[in-house]
Amino acid sequence: MTKTNSHKPKTSTQNKKVKDSGARLIFGDPILCAQFLRGYTDIELLKDVQPEDIEDVTDRFISVWQEERDSDTVKKIHLKNQEDIDTLYLITLIEHQTKVDYDMSFRILRYIVLILTDYAAEAEKKQAGCTALKGFRYPPVLPIVFYDGDRNWTAAKNFQERTALSDLLGEYIPNFQYLVVPLSRYSNQELIEKEDELSLIMLIDKLRSSAEFHELAEIPDDYLEKISRDSPESLLKLIAKIIAAFLHRLNIPKEEIGDFTDQIERRDFTMLFEHFEAYDVQAERAKARAKGEAEGQARGKARGKADSILLLLSDLGAVPEALRERIMDETDMECLDQWIRGAARASSVEEFTEKYLPDLKEA
Repeated sequence: MTKTNSHKPKTSTQNKKVKDSGARLIFGDPILCAQFLRGYTDIELLKDVQPEDIEDVTDRFISVWQEERDSDTVKKIHLKNQEDIDTLYLITLIEHQTKVDYDMSFRILRYIVLILTDYAAEAEKKQAGCTALKGFRYPPVLPIVFYDGDRNWTAAKNFQERTALSDLLGEYIPNFQYLVVPLSRYSNQELIEKEDELSLIMLIDKLRSSAEFHELAEIPDDYLEKISRDSPESLLKLIAKIIAAFLHRLNIPKEEIGDFTDQIERRDFTMLFEHFEAYDVQAERAKARAKGEAEGQARGKARGKADSILLLLSDLGAVPEALRERIMDETDMECLDQWIRGAARASSVEEFTEKYLPDLKEA
């Protein structure tokens, strides 16, 4: 559910969490949401759900807690051929951090109360007193947690497990369970076999470093060709936007992301992953800094040894400028150590030069 001060939908640019933006875009799109419900929940009632059956009602509910939840959505699913009730409410909560939310069941309980309260109010507007009738039925609320974190989901899925004395008073305590769909459950091959747009997004979402990106070069050409051929233009643009959010998480340079997503929008899936560099710009900067610091330390040590050599030679007489520059330019530590020993033993600057740097003497 999104915390908002009006009924106007939030844009992804308002979201401070890049990953949440990508997740919200997935479940905000009816085509991708329908693919998720059909292919990832294993609920028979949802096996035939179509995009036109899904209505986003997230903005009807104002958050009652302080933290921003831009990645959570509430959907109204219009059921077919159900005599008792034709509506199912779907709560999708996206968790992607490695830290599991152990209070998830209570968060969901608050969602459920808000949804059913709103449903009852709408029903009363249509028929006053209907909620007090024997035949009134509340719609089912299905809570789903899509989890793409690295660790196992270890939080209690039933609210009773979070309630004290549930073994004695269980029948008086709210008893419901939420469904967890962990992305780590699916191998790359299992995702590829689904042959839909969401599976491509999931493949990118599974990546945890830019180095892993090159593993996707093994994706079959016919899989990419099918998505390229069958996807509507609007969905390709959305896929590019979602993938851009996920690639940004990997610190890949904007230019690389732009080139990659441009290929998707142009339906140019030929060798989509083979020529994508996908390097972590932050990691590369860190390596460069570390290398620079190491080189700086090495130069400092070399400078110290060179100063020692010149100090020893200056005790023997005047040091020619050419010899001074040559010693200061040397960075080989073993060579500098040898020159220190030689300078300490030499009886003159000329003797040192003739033995260790004869080319300077000849010059």
